[in-house]
Amino acid sequence: MIRAAIAGASGYSGAELVRWLHGHPEVELGALAAGRQAGRSASDVFPHLGGAVAADLVETDWDRLGDAADVVFLALPHGEALGAAGRLLEAGARVVDVGADFRLRSPSAYRRWYGGEHTATAVLGEAVYGLTEWHRAAVAGARLVANPGCYPTASALALKPIFEQFGDRVGGAVVIDAKSGVSGAGRNARDGYQYSELNENLKPYGSGVHRHQPEIEQELATLGETPRVFFSPHLVPMTRGILAACYVPMTEPPSHDELEAAYLDRYASEPFVRVLTGAALPQTKATLGSNYCDLAVRVDAERGLAVVFAALDNLVKGAAGQAVQNMNVMFNLEETTGLSAVPVFP
Repeated sequence: MIRAAIAGASGYSGAELVRWLHGHPEVELGALAAGRQAGRSASDVFPHLGGAVAADLVETDWDRLGDAADVVFLALPHGEALGAAGRLLEAGARVVDVGADFRLRSPSAYRRWYGGEHTATAVLGEAVYGLTEWHRAAVAGARLVANPGCYPTASALALKPIFEQFGDRVGGAVVIDAKSGVSGAGRNARDGYQYSELNENLKPYGSGVHRHQPEIEQELATLGETPRVFFSPHLVPMTRGILAACYVPMTEPPSHDELEAAYLDRYASEPFVRVLTGAALPQTKATLGSNYCDLAVRVDAERGLAVVFAALDNLVKGAAGQAVQNMNVMFNLEETTGLSAVPVFP
């Protein structure tokens, strides 16, 4: 059995990790560390865990977590994993960081986009970007995995096949118009995130300056030159889900059939990526509560435009589910182990 611990277990991603790891047949769920919520029972903080998880939340002690666990999941605000990852690795644990601290490879980029110095450069170089479908071999040998952000997961899964197969035909900046449920903002409410302000409302935020934009560009650059991306996220009045519409200008667009065939071929053996065909288009409800990402393509030859749509659950495939998927690969388990739940409907 894999001994797993979670730091940040009182947040939304942490609670999702508890939910998935509790039912994982190869995992023994150990310490659930949670800062100011320490001492309370998990089911008190999250009533939906009642009758399933009897553990109490504990103080965060990195040395104890590292000694007692084979893998530690860090579901923490950015900056808080910097001092923890190295200590956990020294103790012999492997680490999956669900936060942002090891996603960007450049310390200067981290400083620019997150506003602080990257103080864990000694281990930053060995961090593997955990977009499992594209970096499986590297994840398998990793001690430290940087779990991608929710928006970059949807965007990269949507865009990488077109850059891989038709990258020389991309003729300008890619525009990503993405909508997210409000759980992506985390559990601590801020101004503008109250129900009264979000209900019956739809609003953009961080357009062109969001921290996920350089992460998306960095991941697409693994297939060639760094592309130009304009990323425009929006909040919608729902709890979970991301829908991304990615607009790719092309000097010579492939036909719809060519583009669809490229996606069907690339993801044919991927258990959690579903390429929709015909008239079907992704929708958030079809991925709710699951580790699936749904994709579909369209081509407007007259306007020289290819469009790729992606939908996923931001707390599962965009966070905890992908983290468990990466853990499965790291420990040489069947990748789908513990993740076979179908989406919730309606």
